Amino acid sequence: MLAIAIPYYKLTFFEATLTSLANQTDKRFKVYIGNDASPEDPLFLLDQYKGKLDFNYYKFEENLGSKSLVKQWDRCLSMTEQEEWIMVLCDDDTLSTNCVAEFYESLPKIDGGNCNVVRFATLVKQMRLKKISSLYEHPELEKATDFMYRRMTNSTRSSLSEYIFRKDMYMRYGFFDYFLAWHSDDRAWLEFSEFKYIYSINTAHVCFRLSEENISRSDFMIKEKNQATLAFYNFVIFKHILKFKRFQRKELLLVYEQFIYKINKGNFSFFIRVFVLLFINLYFVQSIKFARRLLIHLHKNAQRS
Repeated sequence: MLAIAIPYYKLTFFEATLTSLANQTDKRFKVYIGNDASPEDPLFLLDQYKGKLDFNYYKFEENLGSKSLVKQWDRCLSMTEQEEWIMVLCDDDTLSTNCVAEFYESLPKIDGGNCNVVRFATLVKQMRLKKISSLYEHPELEKATDFMYRRMTNSTRSSLSEYIFRKDMYMRYGFFDYFLAWHSDDRAWLEFSEFKYIYSINTAHVCFRLSEENISRSDFMIKEKNQATLAFYNFVIFKHILKFKRFQRKELLLVYEQFIYKINKGNFSFFIRVFVLLFINLYFVQSIKFARRLLIHLHKNAQRS
């Protein structure tokens, strides 16, 4: 059985989310809605879906999302019951009508591949531009590290709502509590999959809504997002880089280096840690080029100050 947990706060697009669930052709799922002490009461809307949708609703007295989105996710997930699979669906995203049906249709392959993480193809609806993207698809069976390499080199996109994952993996690892939950889901797909394979369903899709109310917008809390990104990159680079293919390690180290320059965090500790990784991976020429780039960066910063 599948549980769909919705951390609710915004009413603006919530009806579209509920409608997409009520319209699923396969009804083998239950919805758990956790209201994060929102000032926008959804009860009048939920009344319209009684009998159309199997759901539990609870309003929490304390707002947690403003302090920790991950803790809000966690308490919504704690509402779930004995379901084996879980989806966390944001209160402004929607599912194509065949998402649940295609998930159950794919289960034999998912189980056959020992996959703990499943994802759907996605559309991105940009509200400001009144534009919908083309469909983002993925390889049917992809190593989690290959996906993360594509993600960190800006070759693909990812968002929380498009994933289904095994509950026991969530119970084992949990979502790491980065600020704003920025990259908390990225880390989860590595850990929940145990760095093995992610199964993709490209015959159904999730529509991710990008609006002025969405924390994913590019101008929102940039400094805080950079701090979370740095922590996530440190997790990937300094704890798990050897799990990536050799050519991927080189590119990921370059991505990390450029990000450090962007946020102006280049220092001696950074130099030693990256230089050692380049050297032990036998990137001797790259090690020398890295040292040169860092010196140029530090010289430019000194001239500015």
